Amino acid sequence: MVDTSQVVGKHIYGNLYDCDPALLDDENFIKNIVIDAAKIAKMNIWDIKVWRFGGEKGGISIIALVLESHIAIHTWKEFNYATVDIFTCGEKSDPELAFNYIVSKINPKRITKGFINRSNF
Repeated sequence: MVDTSQVVGKHIYGNLYDCDPALLDDENFIKNIVIDAAKIAKMNIWDIKVWRFGGEKGGISIIALVLESHIAIHTWKEFNYATVDIFTCGEKSDPELAFNYIVSKINPKRITKGFINRSNF
């Protein structure tokens, strides 16, 4: 059994399949989801950066640096696909709440999800 008092971070990541490509291509929509997800999960945003890549067929990458670590979303509209990566340190933030909120807003038809306790032992 793992001593959870030694956990220094929680890392949740996932793949979102069969998403609406119009949503995946909307920078403001994705950025607002990240902002709201951080609030819901009790994270404090330090900075947000958004990049568009791949031209007409590409997607968006967004990373929110939060005082507790980060939230990242990468979208591929041509594949109706996105990835989500959330890592937080500390006891007050809950990356699972952020992940679930992001999924609820992007509304994929299928997801895979992973979780890792990042510990200091």
